[in-house]
Amino acid sequence: MHGHLPQDAVCLYSAPILIVLWRPFVAALYDVVGLGNAIVDVIAKADEDFLTANGLVKNAMRLISAEEADALYAKMGPGLEMSGGSAGNTMAALASLGGKGVFVGKVAHDQLGKVYRHDIRAAGVVFDTPDLTDGKPTGSCLILVTPDGHRTMNTFLGACLDLTPDDIDPVVIKSSKVTYMEGYLWDPPAAKQAFLKAAALAHEAGQKVALSLSDPFCVNRHLDSFRDLVKNHVDILFANESEIVALFGGDFDSAAAEARQHVEVAVLTRGEHGATVLVGGETFSVPAEKVSKVVDTTGAGDLFAAGFLYGYTQGRSPSDCARLGAICAGEIITHYGARSEVNLAELVKSKGL
Repeated sequence: MHGHLPQDAVCLYSAPILIVLWRPFVAALYDVVGLGNAIVDVIAKADEDFLTANGLVKNAMRLISAEEADALYAKMGPGLEMSGGSAGNTMAALASLGGKGVFVGKVAHDQLGKVYRHDIRAAGVVFDTPDLTDGKPTGSCLILVTPDGHRTMNTFLGACLDLTPDDIDPVVIKSSKVTYMEGYLWDPPAAKQAFLKAAALAHEAGQKVALSLSDPFCVNRHLDSFRDLVKNHVDILFANESEIVALFGGDFDSAAAEARQHVEVAVLTRGEHGATVLVGGETFSVPAEKVSKVVDTTGAGDLFAAGFLYGYTQGRSPSDCARLGAICAGEIITHYGARSEVNLAELVKSKGL
């Protein structure tokens, strides 16, 4: 297992030595570089009957072809179009918190690609991955939100399929405290190699590697390779309850115990039940933020990761990192879309962080 915290050091949490072990990356130009699918979201309301009639599994993500995307889009109600993508959402939120981030993802040289590039740069994120020019369009995700706020995602990867190891800039990776990848990136074959290259470069430079499992169906699609990835290449793991159980089996407690054996930090979210952070032998728990109404859960995990990684790269405690994540996730579920509608730095400051 990579870089596991010594068990005895964890007991010394209040002592300076654990502060060093908790964030042992080296000084760097950027806080986080995020690798992910560059996706433009189209979000529309839908009822349960619509999902059933179209054979869609609620609250999951499935990959679709261009033809399937066209057919489903024609059936959808009025849509709200905005830049998305899991890691892209995380990086935009990190910037809103005041963090320095870079996004690595592939868009086409088309109108949607221009919109995506403009949006993420306008959010304060560095995005210099070259456009794809061979004809595949920019990826899109048709998101159906049911009255209970749950989202069902249908993703056409398009240009995302052409993110390759050549798009990984060693200087950027080595200049980032954390290299973060969304699990969805494991679907495009070449992107696997891109991430493994980035992970190796990060560790070579003494930096950290983080992974979000993204979706239980994504975990099931790549179960063996995800297990190998977590055991051998990942320092910080983000997962919700269903994802960690999909990865390790059993119930939540046994899956969490397994995760503790393989990564330095496991960040496990449990919806309205809050989140648990496992660091070596220590456990830190925080409650979910109270919100008046859940409108759309799209991006909740992405925003939690942003808050946590921002805190982590600024040297905050595990509890503070989790609280930052909970505050960011609490904001994003109160409106449609996965890009924040407020300045997150001001929001967390108003909450005492």
